Amino acid sequence: MKIKHKLSIPFNEIFHGINLSNQEKEFIQQKIETVIVKKDDILFKQGDIIDHQYYVYDGCLRTYHIDENGKEHTLQFAIKHWWISDYIAYFGDKKSVLFVECIRDAQLFKINKENFEAIYQFSPKIEALFRQKLEKALVRNEKRILANLTNSAKERYLAFLKKYPLIEKSIKNYHIASYLGITTESLSRIRKEIASDH
Repeated sequence: MKIKHKLSIPFNEIFHGINLSNQEKEFIQQKIETVIVKKDDILFKQGDIIDHQYYVYDGCLRTYHIDENGKEHTLQFAIKHWWISDYIAYFGDKKSVLFVECIRDAQLFKINKENFEAIYQFSPKIEALFRQKLEKALVRNEKRILANLTNSAKERYLAFLKKYPLIEKSIKNYHIASYLGITTESLSRIRKEIASDH
């Protein structure tokens, strides 16, 4: 993982929905770092202290947990315009219980908690924007929990394709299976069923 010199921040993407003044942009520019990660790099691991959030400008990352039996459980794939962190650790001031792995070369923008708070203080409209983002993320998370409890594996796979239409071919089958909570054999069977339906 490398932190490069500051690149031009895509304000219209990161802060989509609000207009920022030049003064606000200058303030934010001082608070954000650019991070370049390569495929197979680990952004952070279980046990790390987490006080940063990352905005994915380009590339793809995977958040996963390893249980006591050594089994991986994929929670999320983060693609362009997504935010990623271990929010259990970030908001709870605890050590990370997750790993974040780069599965496609990525450019990220990194903001720590102290700098986020400074940005909120400097610009309340940004705080309002991110509160709305957090509310939407909570809704999406509850919907996913309900879907995992009530939908079939095939329905979960079709939902995955809809949610991540551009990354299926660039990630490993066991990553997808882990995200869906099924085996790679079940994933292969579902794909064959879908192919035979068309």
